[in-house]
Amino acid sequence: MTSPQSMNAQVFRRLHTEGLLLLTNAWDAGSARLMESLGAKAVATTSAGVAWAHGYADGDHLPVRLLATTVTEIARVIRVPLTVDVEGGYSSDPAAVAEAVATVIDAGAVGINIEDGAGTPDLLCAKLEQVKRVSARLGVDLFVNARTDVYLRGLAPKGRQVEETLARAERYRAAGADGLFVPGVVDAAEIRAIASAAGLPLNVMARPSLPSPSELEALGVRRLSAGSSISEAVFGRAAALATAFLRDGATAPLTEGAMPYSKVNALMAPR
Repeated sequence: MTSPQSMNAQVFRRLHTEGLLLLTNAWDAGSARLMESLGAKAVATTSAGVAWAHGYADGDHLPVRLLATTVTEIARVIRVPLTVDVEGGYSSDPAAVAEAVATVIDAGAVGINIEDGAGTPDLLCAKLEQVKRVSARLGVDLFVNARTDVYLRGLAPKGRQVEETLARAERYRAAGADGLFVPGVVDAAEIRAIASAAGLPLNVMARPSLPSPSELEALGVRRLSAGSSISEAVFGRAAALATAFLRDGATAPLTEGAMPYSKVNALMAPR
């Protein structure tokens, strides 16, 4: 009998062939359950949001045990596919990265994002090869989304960013990547060039200057992620409410735009 995780892995892979997949990026079980209830076809985590929820800075600082706990808690409350941002894998040792990913798979993930960041393409290729081996060992058809920070970190001069992105995409595809995540790219012509030549489903990240979802789909994009934007907005709203309450103790603003207690509680009830 096919396991629910294996079925979700098949569903998640198929979602990359059915138009533009919108991922809202959760940071804990409650936010994941909320997003699923709103119609999310899959749930992704935001590494920043997960790290902040545990009191850590983003950037490979989160202990893997806390990530695994978070994934376990999310997988318990949702039925749609779950993909997890593992940052750079929390190690420069590809074997250690593979074992970290194994804990995430064991916890219920059917996809991951793993990034090159400030590291070399050689290092990410080695990590990708090890990750694909461990997922095969565990019998899960893990969708590995290779993130390149060419745009986000300015790893190539303007005018050569598409070229550098495609060069990395070719290497990451050969190492086993199933998708390409290029956060920071917003120019329509550059998006089209990457999508048409990468040989992998293209994922971009929400930015105010990004083309509309319908245009992105026409440009060849297959996945649009909110990234840390929603968790940032939640922190901003919480900070504004707490600041006002600490200043004058006013209670009326606390209920403005709030989801009623009964609705939240019902959402979290066992299904």
